[in-house]
Amino acid sequence: MLDVKKNIKVGRKSYGIVSLKSLEEQGYDVKSLPYSLRILLENILRRLDGVNVKDDHIKAILERKRVEIPFYPERIILQDYTGIPVVLDLVAMRNAVTRQGLDGSRINPVVPVDLVIDHSVQVDRFGTSYSLRENMELEFKRNEERYRLLKWAQKNFSNFRVVPPGNGIIHQVNTEYLASVVVEKDNMLFPETLVGTDSHTTMVNGIGVVGWGVGGLEAEAAMVGEPMYIEMPQVVGVRLIGSPVEGVTATDIVLSLTQTLRKKNVVGKFVEYFGPGLKSLTAQDRTTIANMAPEYGATVGFFPVDEKTLEFLLLTGRSREKVKMVETYLREQGLFYSEENEIRYDDLVEFDLSKVEPSIAGPKNPDERISLRESKEKIRGIVKDLGLEDKEPKVIDIKGEKVLMGNYSVVIAAITSCTNTSNPFVLMGAGLMAKRAVERGLKVKPYVKTSLAPGSVVVRDYLERAGLLPYLEALGFHIVGFGCTTCIGNSGPLIPEVENAIKENDFYTAAILSGNRNFEGRINPYVKGAFIGSPMLVLAYALAGRIDIDFYNEPIGMDPNGREVYLRDIWPDSSEILDVIKENIGPDMYRERYSRVFEGNEMWKELNVPEDKTYAFDPGSTYIKEPPWFQEIKKEGIDDIMNARILAIFGDNITTDHISPAGIILHDRSLLKNFDINRKETWANVPPAVIYLLQNGVSPDDFNTYGSRRGNHEVMVRGGFANPKIRNLMVDVQGGYTKLYPDGKVMSIFDAAMEYKSRGIPLVIFAGKRYGQGSSRDWAAKATALLGIRAVIAEGFERIHRSNLVDMGVIPIQVEKLPTLRGDEIVNIVGLRDPYPGKKVRVVLSTGAEVEGLLRLDTQAEIEYVKNGGILIYTLKKILGQINQ
Repeated sequence: MLDVKKNIKVGRKSYGIVSLKSLEEQGYDVKSLPYSLRILLENILRRLDGVNVKDDHIKAILERKRVEIPFYPERIILQDYTGIPVVLDLVAMRNAVTRQGLDGSRINPVVPVDLVIDHSVQVDRFGTSYSLRENMELEFKRNEERYRLLKWAQKNFSNFRVVPPGNGIIHQVNTEYLASVVVEKDNMLFPETLVGTDSHTTMVNGIGVVGWGVGGLEAEAAMVGEPMYIEMPQVVGVRLIGSPVEGVTATDIVLSLTQTLRKKNVVGKFVEYFGPGLKSLTAQDRTTIANMAPEYGATVGFFPVDEKTLEFLLLTGRSREKVKMVETYLREQGLFYSEENEIRYDDLVEFDLSKVEPSIAGPKNPDERISLRESKEKIRGIVKDLGLEDKEPKVIDIKGEKVLMGNYSVVIAAITSCTNTSNPFVLMGAGLMAKRAVERGLKVKPYVKTSLAPGSVVVRDYLERAGLLPYLEALGFHIVGFGCTTCIGNSGPLIPEVENAIKENDFYTAAILSGNRNFEGRINPYVKGAFIGSPMLVLAYALAGRIDIDFYNEPIGMDPNGREVYLRDIWPDSSEILDVIKENIGPDMYRERYSRVFEGNEMWKELNVPEDKTYAFDPGSTYIKEPPWFQEIKKEGIDDIMNARILAIFGDNITTDHISPAGIILHDRSLLKNFDINRKETWANVPPAVIYLLQNGVSPDDFNTYGSRRGNHEVMVRGGFANPKIRNLMVDVQGGYTKLYPDGKVMSIFDAAMEYKSRGIPLVIFAGKRYGQGSSRDWAAKATALLGIRAVIAEGFERIHRSNLVDMGVIPIQVEKLPTLRGDEIVNIVGLRDPYPGKKVRVVLSTGAEVEGLLRLDTQAEIEYVKNGGILIYTLKKILGQINQ
């Protein structure tokens, strides 16, 4: 066993540490490790016991071996969409233990857990001073039952805190308040690490905390003390040089990096930033860049702690004593950034900040960067390729005002998302722009749905203190909520007259948002193009009213005197923005707001929760049901899959939004025009989840979103592959349809899956590259499993979704190229018995075609999970063994 314990003094107090310097002094090469790997090293070195963590694990990191290593996150964060299924699984686990005659109340998180309620608020109301209040009232009305469950969980689970709705977005709250960077526990100091059930957990990498997004299933296992097993990651070093030029924002930088790193292929790797360019990035710039690590494919986007990080900690209200402790510990451990180092990266990318130019990304992927200078030509080219360029604009009447709209009209403009609302530079910049626009007499076009949804209440405080919020409100950017809203698809309905015009004319309309994702159909089903840009560009496009504007050569609008106003006339310079920030933002604002972050508003306080230690499920509930995972315990083992049918064949870039949508359940009410609950022949084209809710007496007005109903597996399995934008290549129609074989009948994917299940037929799906990209949505894997899909054969998997499939007992198989498929083939997968990481299997079709595939069970732990039917059953078996001892 290695002797690496020592004490250090911070002020007058002495703390124990596990010393990386001591390890270096014993002849081990720590200095060549990237900072992020040094933190992983400390994480397991501190737990070295010869049983769960062995000397070989330590050597694996030091020698950079691509083997499986354990990882123990110090903390876990959840949001409500992914968090409610986690809570329900814990409740179901308690009930399963109780059914065994044991004490179920002993099932508790052993790792601290914070759940931030931020995903449920929708933009139903906008453009008025009372939009915030009305949206919050609607949020509580729709989600009262879900919120009671969370309040009950806070009361009954140990190590479990809830940040009530209306306090901000999970990652901004985490970065500004929850994160400690260095943990003090039992008189020991060590680096903070965490995982979160949201892919943008990586935002905290921007202040030197190693953490990433995982599925809720992995998080549950970690909560009850199971180590997470990861393959030793490769680390790509991104050397930043130069400084951003005037007019370039952190949003432009991250969109450029996303494009660059996607081409580099950093999927499943750590990205670590270093170099002289770091000095020109604030901590908030860095958190913007780290936030979008999932978009460029990396597991983490890590920035080591330096003086800029310490400045941020002080600004956001951390005490001077705490910040001194962070600095002292990290310097002692060789974890404080220095340009003089001997780090060896697995690969290097040089990125020149001075070459970044103003940009947007779209129309349906965040790595589709478009230079603002070229945007008009490129966007018109996109529309031309769709055959829509000849559409004539139409005059529509909005509240008595006649206005011309058509192709290219911007119908949603949303300043939203923790990605950018965490950065005062772009928000104060938008405020100053709004001031100048109002002073020049500019107005937003009436067909644009505008919204401002900050990730922290502090944003409102500093915009008010700076006197800029009234100008944003004058242009329609009233605060609509302190939550994710448009970024996750909760943009709410379009202006009715606008929606009707789009339906009648099939216009190519656009959304512009300061978010991190713009996948097809995510923002709004009637918006064909969704573009990401900085808050300042969101405001600019709202004023222009069209996405095909050349901001460099065309006016953004006309003042009341008929004079042209260009974007450059209202765009503030950097020094002006920085002065406003310096004068109006201070630690007092953060301390005051976050001192009450766990209290909640009056609606939260008035929620009554039962006193029972066991959660009482309401059989009539359509929101909360006990999950089915523990009703049947699978025997251990993996067999070949024989005589399977194909449920779906997909192309490239299928997202978890496609697989398990989060947005509104019924996009088009006209589908219900001839619907009769008693006549099955009228059910065609009606989504299965809609039929279920109607059968259970739920009015269409109360359907809510898929995300809000993740506590009901009956809704969610029916929502599997039900995104109206998904394309199954087995059928000619768009949406969640397939063809049942050998019958040849076209029906919903859910109905076909249930019919196959009744016949005892296993199912597989085939897909192209980047299958499962997007949100860390465990329901995308849960729905897959509940539909009876035993294996997914794809040309490539995104990291989190592959892991989630494994955690649900679904087998991922990666092939070089899909075979030619019709959809009526019978499929055998041979070679699954006696699995091991890296094993090759055979996918054999009834046509005689055969393709070799790589079994993507990447670690021995993953093999054990699949053998037992998934990580939940595996964990329960282990806990029952522990409790019985």
